[in-house]
Amino acid sequence: MGVGGMALHQWLFQTRTFQEMHRRSEVNGNEVPGRESDDLNAVDDDFAARGVDGIGAWIIGRNMFGPTRGPWSESSWRGWWGNTPPFHTPVFVLTHHSRDPLVMEGGTTFHFVTGGVVEAYKRATDAARGQDVRLGGGANTIRQYLATRLVDLMHVAISPVLLGAGEHLFLGLDLPALGYTVTEHVRSRAATHIVIRRTG
Repeated sequence: MGVGGMALHQWLFQTRTFQEMHRRSEVNGNEVPGRESDDLNAVDDDFAARGVDGIGAWIIGRNMFGPTRGPWSESSWRGWWGNTPPFHTPVFVLTHHSRDPLVMEGGTTFHFVTGGVVEAYKRATDAARGQDVRLGGGANTIRQYLATRLVDLMHVAISPVLLGAGEHLFLGLDLPALGYTVTEHVRSRAATHIVIRRTG
């Protein structure tokens, strides 16, 4: 996440949905502040819940899976989340290096896809069995899927924090030309939530 990047997600960490998903007090080694249930922001929790409802599979980039690069070693990285990742579905990881599937506790299996974004999309769609496929990131992975028009709906949460550097999420993309439009925007105390849909 870079220097200070975890601050982008404070709106999410403080929702009931996130805390129920993780049932622990740490993410990536950082303390996640708890909140009393009567102090939860209903807007943020609604968007968090919508983001995990009806998900049958995930797609993530290798950077999202872990900090390692190059060929996988015998004692390879097993993800940020410990033995029980919060996905509870098949997860398809984009990578240039093949690796056997990694079966974790709680129903998560990581599948490592070397054939690119379309192959991962097809495999994830098959695995989801009629449910939605969630695209988890990072930024480069999201740009590739937007460019190929394989994203139907996208939720962007804008946090009121400043970072010194980072990847530009929409760099090089003409979203209107690709058929995307903003269909919803809602502000909470902690973030502004934007919903983008593919309409063309």
